[in-house]
Amino acid sequence: MRVGGNSQVSVGDVEVDYTALARAADVDRRVVKQTVQKIERSSELMAIFSKLSPSGSSLVGVASALGYSVLVVGANPKATGVIAEVAKILSDSGIVIRQALAEDQGMVPDAKLTLVVEGEPPGDVLAKLEALDLVESVTLRK
Repeated sequence: MRVGGNSQVSVGDVEVDYTALARAADVDRRVVKQTVQKIERSSELMAIFSKLSPSGSSLVGVASALGYSVLVVGANPKATGVIAEVAKILSDSGIVIRQALAEDQGMVPDAKLTLVVEGEPPGDVLAKLEALDLVESVTLRK
């Protein structure tokens, strides 16, 4: 969601009203309005919230309908190379990554790397992923 001028909140090009946001967040709409106004009064917050944009549709919920699988990788969030090492194992095994979603550990307490891949990775590939020093867990969802 992006906060624009005139206390507007939008998702992409679609304006979202305070009542809808309040209902989704289970708060009074006045809380949403006050939050938007606080953001607008802060140049630091506006520098962030005025430039946010949607990153596209997640395929996670429809992966099985498309014949894809979902790999959820838990790793040390401060480790470097997590995406690179996981992608290399999948690539070397001929597995195509259709989508990668990496959560920011500063925004999500239990950040994960979620990959939508073509087909279903075989057990030996999952074992190679689990054997990586920086990987704490691997979960396969079909």
